[in-house]
Amino acid sequence: MLTGWRGEHDWLAAGASVPQQQIIRDFARSRTKALQDIKARLPMRQRTGMPRFKKKDLAVPTLNYTRRGFRLKDGRLHLAGGIALTVVWSRQLPAVPSSARVYRDSLGHWYASFVVPAQTEPLPATGRVIGIDWGVKETATTTSDTHDLPHPQYGRTAAAKLARYQKMMARRKPPRGQAASQGYRKAKQQTAKLHKKVARQRQDTARKWAKKVVRDHDVLAVEDFKPKFLAKSTMARKAADAAISVTKAELINMARKHGRDVRLVHPAHTTMDCARCGARTKHALPLSERTYVCTACGAVSPRDKNSAGVMLIRAGLNPAGVDRGRPDVPPGCRAA
Repeated sequence: MLTGWRGEHDWLAAGASVPQQQIIRDFARSRTKALQDIKARLPMRQRTGMPRFKKKDLAVPTLNYTRRGFRLKDGRLHLAGGIALTVVWSRQLPAVPSSARVYRDSLGHWYASFVVPAQTEPLPATGRVIGIDWGVKETATTTSDTHDLPHPQYGRTAAAKLARYQKMMARRKPPRGQAASQGYRKAKQQTAKLHKKVARQRQDTARKWAKKVVRDHDVLAVEDFKPKFLAKSTMARKAADAAISVTKAELINMARKHGRDVRLVHPAHTTMDCARCGARTKHALPLSERTYVCTACGAVSPRDKNSAGVMLIRAGLNPAGVDRGRPDVPPGCRAA
């Protein structure tokens, strides 16, 4: 069908057939996945859903090229259709890429990302382990005081500028059906630039912290926390600024890259269990209570530090822990 359409429309024939075929394949794959979800009778919130079409002004151009649609020669990227690009390389490719994706971001900058086989770069063994608990007051609290990640608050720092640019856009927003003015386009670009800066700051901080944690520890017990529900709470703004999902993804990717052992721990009841004796409180602690006090053994510790210790125990990295495995329980101590 694509071949027939290219013969009927000159504008379609002017483009390369490789990315056009890939778009059709991606659409077919998403449609198959949506039908599988329907047959499996998954609830609506768990379904992948059909691909949503965006308006031309809102959609970001993205072109996927398979191996026969591009080649690298003399440091330049040659794409199907006679397109040759001079690329500013961020780093050398470790292997021959199997596919390439060319896309444009919100600032109008073009990027090319390549798919290459993953390579492991082992680090020297340290013999140390660490437990990591995610939070809002601090992005990451660990069992090591020197590896805690404080809340960077990049979004809060940029909030004043962002509000000013958004007000400029609101004042200069063109009526429906009319072209935007130069002032509106400039304010929109400044807004996108500020969003991009904050996102890069969060990612850079997450990568540097993840590198430090992975370099100093062999095994990582990480809370398998999904902060999506925080978007509906009163902490939505602060939780989004903490960028827990980005930090967690960077930590897992960095650990896998350097051959470290990552153990994801289910977050249920981690704030209720004692990291010393394993006793569980009868009631969940309110968020305003930041100190954990065990009623069984009398241990007192910061709430997040206690949760980080529970991560180690549940990951099997501490012989004395919760879940009925407590060889070092003090006399007279009994789990609640």
